[in-house]
Amino acid sequence: MINLSTPIQELPKVGAVYVKKLKKFGIKTVQDMLFYFPARYDDFSEIISIKSARQKLGETVCVQGQITEIENTNTFKKYMAMTEAVIQDDNSEIKVIWFNQPYLVKSLKEDDFVCLAGKVSLYKEGIFLNNPSYERINEIGENEELTHTGRIVPVYSETRGVTSRWLRYVIKPLLYRFVEQIQESLPEEIIKKYKFLPIQEAVWQLHFPSTFSHADAAKARFSFEELFLIQLNVLKEKLKLMLKKSPACPMDAALMKKFTDSLPFLLTDSQKKCAFAILKDLEKTAPMSRLLEGDVGSGKTVVAAMAALSIAKNSHQVAFMAPTEILAKQHFKTISDLLKDFDIKVGMLTGKDARITKDGETFEISKKSFNGDLENGQIDVAIGTHSLIQKTVTFKNLALVILDEQHRFGVEQRDYLIKGKKLIPHLLSMTATPIPRTLALTVYGDLDLSLIDEMPKNRKKVKTIIVEPGQRKETHEFIKKEVKEGKGVFVIYPKIESQASKLKEAATKADGDPFSAVSGSFVPQNYGFNSLLSLPVNEVKALKEEYERLSKEVFPDLRITMLYGKMKAPEKERIMLDFKKGEIDILLSTSVVEVGVDVPRATIMMVEGAERFGLSQLHQFRGRVGRSDMQSYCFLFTTDPSMLNRKRLKALVESNNGFELAEKDLEIRGPGSLYGTQQWGIPDMAMQGLTNIFLVEKTRAAAKELLGKDPELKNYPELKERLKQFQTKIHFE
Repeated sequence: MINLSTPIQELPKVGAVYVKKLKKFGIKTVQDMLFYFPARYDDFSEIISIKSARQKLGETVCVQGQITEIENTNTFKKYMAMTEAVIQDDNSEIKVIWFNQPYLVKSLKEDDFVCLAGKVSLYKEGIFLNNPSYERINEIGENEELTHTGRIVPVYSETRGVTSRWLRYVIKPLLYRFVEQIQESLPEEIIKKYKFLPIQEAVWQLHFPSTFSHADAAKARFSFEELFLIQLNVLKEKLKLMLKKSPACPMDAALMKKFTDSLPFLLTDSQKKCAFAILKDLEKTAPMSRLLEGDVGSGKTVVAAMAALSIAKNSHQVAFMAPTEILAKQHFKTISDLLKDFDIKVGMLTGKDARITKDGETFEISKKSFNGDLENGQIDVAIGTHSLIQKTVTFKNLALVILDEQHRFGVEQRDYLIKGKKLIPHLLSMTATPIPRTLALTVYGDLDLSLIDEMPKNRKKVKTIIVEPGQRKETHEFIKKEVKEGKGVFVIYPKIESQASKLKEAATKADGDPFSAVSGSFVPQNYGFNSLLSLPVNEVKALKEEYERLSKEVFPDLRITMLYGKMKAPEKERIMLDFKKGEIDILLSTSVVEVGVDVPRATIMMVEGAERFGLSQLHQFRGRVGRSDMQSYCFLFTTDPSMLNRKRLKALVESNNGFELAEKDLEIRGPGSLYGTQQWGIPDMAMQGLTNIFLVEKTRAAAKELLGKDPELKNYPELKERLKQFQTKIHFE
């Protein structure tokens, strides 16, 4: 018997080909299909006469009539088939053209009554209805059970072979048959408190809304529910973690004063505040889970070093993990220098090698020796990449894990590090990416937040300048002058992208016209993206071409080197060291390369194609310079005159506040592209909800209140089951 849990392959009209394609959307069961909600709606609810439609050139209209003629022809260059028809009502008639859909002559016949929704266009000899959605009806005036026209029509995210029309065709009968089987998952008190639609009505109104108000009400319910489930998930994980125990490591105030006195600079008030909160957390047996957030160069590593020192002096070990070998080696050098006067043995393990520092000297050792020293407790602070969580690596008494830009390192990985021992390590995660408050309260809701919101006193504000095409030569001359004074230059080039993607974007923006001018050719609207991508196209300048241009035409007298992702780690390390020592003048890199090493001599960040980066990413690039007392500059090269990009880039020029820029970036680009949240499996409506601080705070408060009364959700079995299903789709690790 078919029910909500029935696999979709058991449904009629859903064959093996569709099953495979639907899995891309996470649709495996009937319930998944019913919870696959539209991305937007087309408003075809107003049906007008053909005579009125003929007066609305360029507008999308919905009409009804009888087919008097229908046949297939070819376009003038024979690119594709055209299906031409004529429909008429009592007062008028209009020509209809469908592109590349020759099968329509088999499903639509002369004398059929149809409802059509499409754009009124001008082509050759007259007015016509361009590529309309269609639906057979019994007679003119019928609009009761329309699905694809004559109503507010749902439009879904699609993939090749799975269209919105097909999805409507499958989903609507399933709604009639199974919607009443969907169990309410939200607690009754929440539904009453916020006046939400019941779940069955909300599901129906999301797919086939009676009015836009009904659609908005359904969206509000599910935006709340999806964010509420995320909040329940992270808060339950936090409660679960609180049941575990970690080593208590009391703070030695005198030792911390000795450490800060040894520094060649003064800590900012913000650093002191964050360090104190972390050190007090480490004194507790409850596991710390804290996110230390601060702009590039704000001094997070020094705070982490204080935590590591406290742990080591309590006879426990620290694991410090970085995402790349370059950064692991930088942290190894920095931590070794900071702790050299405190009798702390620092080690480094990467995929390539192992090193230790002792009495201020660095030694290369075998991985076997490193692992032995670690297991025997001879290494106090182990720094490395994910090599630290391999089977061969065992800590004697790990008490703290420090992570650089790897916030979702979870309980399972922590458990793996201590291999089932009773005490789990504390966790300190660090990020230089400013996180908007909504994201911090939701995705990172299980982490306590510490914020370094001020820069060291001797740092000068980086001057950010938008460079117009006509100002390039002048800017290049300024850069040459800086290099002659011994300063270094970063050049960031956008990730290589083919011209084909621009054609695809242009086709998307064709806005229903039968033919669109793209790259000097007439490309029919329904030519299809695959056909577009098969057209002859030129690649955007590759990184190596840009290197050749800069070396020969722009900076022929300067030493320029490339850095890119496929280089081997030793080569990257050598290049970065040469750049740091001043043996390279200009370092050219794509955005995919981690360039977060500390190079005080670098005073210029030059970003090509700046309009193609988000605000937060540009702010990150800017943070790579200005790491000394010298004046630094960030030049944004752009050829895009659009107001949106000008507004974004102007915001960067006017503000050095990363948190303020992150909020603007979230507003402009959305959380998916901003933080890769799509990769975590966050549903669309929850993603949209992440831009609404009031909704986020409301769901968090509701989740806290519910878990406070019933941590195991024993009194809410439907909600508990829904959360279980939800957890299989989101993955925050």
